[in-house]
Amino acid sequence: MSCSSCELDKKPESGLGAIKIALAGQPNVGKSMLINAMSGGNRVKVGNFSGVTVDKMEVCFEHHCHHFDLIDLPGTYSIDGFTQEEKVAKDFLINEEYDLILNVVDSTNLQRNLLLTCELLELNKKMVVALNMADEAKKDGIDIDIEQLQKILGVKVIMVSAKTGEGVDELLDTMHEIADNGKREHNNLIYSDPLEEEIIKIRKFLDERAFSYKDWTNREVAIGLLFEQESLYKELHNNPIMIELYPLIRDSLEHIYTHHETKNIKEIKAVEHASIARGVALEVVSQHSVSKSLTLTQKIDSILLNKYLGIPIFLFFMWGLFQLTFTFGNYPMDYINSAISSLGDFVGSHISNDDIRSLVVDGIIAGVGAVLLFLPNIIILYIGIALLETTGYMSRVAFLLDGFFHKFGLHGKSFIPLVTGFGCTVPAYMAARTLKSEKDRLITLFILGFMSCGARLPIYVLFTGAFFSEAESGNILFLIYISGALLGLIMAKVLRVVVFKGEDEPFVMEMPKYRLPSFKLIWHTVYSNAASYLNKAGTFILLASMIIWFSSNYPKQPELEKVYSVKIEQASTKEAKNKLATELKAKELENSYLGRVGKFSEPFFAPLGFDWRLSVSLEAGLAAKEVVVSTLGVLYSVGEVDETSKSLKDILHKNLNIPIAMSFIVFVMIYLPCFAASRVFTKEAGGFKYFVYLFIFTTTTAWVLSFITYRVGLLIFGA
Repeated sequence: MSCSSCELDKKPESGLGAIKIALAGQPNVGKSMLINAMSGGNRVKVGNFSGVTVDKMEVCFEHHCHHFDLIDLPGTYSIDGFTQEEKVAKDFLINEEYDLILNVVDSTNLQRNLLLTCELLELNKKMVVALNMADEAKKDGIDIDIEQLQKILGVKVIMVSAKTGEGVDELLDTMHEIADNGKREHNNLIYSDPLEEEIIKIRKFLDERAFSYKDWTNREVAIGLLFEQESLYKELHNNPIMIELYPLIRDSLEHIYTHHETKNIKEIKAVEHASIARGVALEVVSQHSVSKSLTLTQKIDSILLNKYLGIPIFLFFMWGLFQLTFTFGNYPMDYINSAISSLGDFVGSHISNDDIRSLVVDGIIAGVGAVLLFLPNIIILYIGIALLETTGYMSRVAFLLDGFFHKFGLHGKSFIPLVTGFGCTVPAYMAARTLKSEKDRLITLFILGFMSCGARLPIYVLFTGAFFSEAESGNILFLIYISGALLGLIMAKVLRVVVFKGEDEPFVMEMPKYRLPSFKLIWHTVYSNAASYLNKAGTFILLASMIIWFSSNYPKQPELEKVYSVKIEQASTKEAKNKLATELKAKELENSYLGRVGKFSEPFFAPLGFDWRLSVSLEAGLAAKEVVVSTLGVLYSVGEVDETSKSLKDILHKNLNIPIAMSFIVFVMIYLPCFAASRVFTKEAGGFKYFVYLFIFTTTTAWVLSFITYRVGLLIFGA
């Protein structure tokens, strides 16, 4: 029997009964990649470093007429952790309704991963363990006794490889079989003798009183009580049996404390889990040979993590990426620009009404086209970032830069959200959840805007292409990005010294093996980001271009048109007529709604060298940075009738100078991120007041540094 697949993020048809599954696992175990393998498509972002999934994501698909609703929770080392992502995972696992837990485990690091497995087993939910990365375990010569592991854990264990697809169908069949089965397996974990003694004592007490709770065994209730499971105590708080239980639990805990150096039950539980994980690994894991891939990883790390060569190599990679971004991205630009111009001429020739023709050609096509022009540069940048993510190099750089970052009051783990910010600031803000310290997280959030996102790239490419040669442009582009990053580090130090004082958190991070990224993963990352860019161009930027066109063309100036019509008729040469026509359009633009807004804000920007058109484009960029380019395309093209100016670059080169261009780039590099990113920042930072602080912080810094840049530029290059 064939079944049609349900669409992503849509609930299944009523009556078909979706199986809701919570995916839980430690960072970098391949949960997101496993979802892609199970759902048959790239539904979730995949990366080879911790912090890829920073919020719970939902994927719906169908398998053998069973609807699966998979909730991909953030990677967490412990559900009792304190990071934002660990809180998200804990809140869902404890408070939400679901049918099954799918615990994804790294087969090559079983002992460490079993720490979380122990905690999940104590939630007493239906559960399946997926031993992922089976292909890598095989390469490393690691054998795992699946049957013995199942007996010890008391749940079904499936060996899978998200990369090769091995075991994925068996895993899906097992999940819907267990979800459909009304019974669940019970917690089989065996704890230390002192703890087991007290578990048995409380269990017997509950058995004697014929106590029952949900589908839990009385042993599971005893474990929950001794480990002070908050949700269990809340539900049993008003139960009369607790009057007798409290003294018994207190005595049991006192006995347990005598066998440990602490009276903190969470620390004791962690010790118990560590002992269980170590024992289980010794029992079920055998290794026959030394992994060749591990040896290769060590050889590569000896070079890339070298204390003298590591950072220069990283900077060389980044320099090469920006060289490629500008050099190769430049080739298709002439063709795209030509196609956009031809489209404008073709469409314009079929529209008789002057206003409608101007709206479509000068507003929509010119505005959206100015943004589409930079799509090749965006694609190349995202390919480079995807390669860094999927190969495992990201984590190495975080480790490498930890000591350097600490000098600026940052945590080495801050590198992950910071480098993510080169792609898009929205997920970068969310990735900051991986930082446990509230102060480290807030500092990282405040400086993320200094990492130039992909939306700023078209502005940089436009201005560097207009004022520098093609040979210089790649280096200038690299300098812009590095300058922004270094400035962010300096601002982090200022924030650490002045605002967020305190001790730094020690650096602890998963170091994955190097992996060759598949074309499928690279394609997914680049395609999704490029599609998002095009979606913006076709919706938000389209609307913005229409608004900018309207506000730059209205209100009409009939009296001004009459005066200049007479002057143009009286002009004796074509050159004079063109000059007067240009003056007319410039005056109409200045007296338009947009011109009035620009003139009002011009005094604020004038010391930076910006005219009212540059001022308006920056204000429009608060909505989305891509709108800066489309706004410039509309404003400068409207007032330009010189036939020798074939592109916006030429127009800007004629109207501006290098000091103004440098000042503008600095302001764009620093000032407030787009509206969407600002909303996420407000949520992640903890309130609107932080957004106000961010606005003041970024605007002041941008204005001061742009002013300095402009004045220094005038001294070097002249007016």
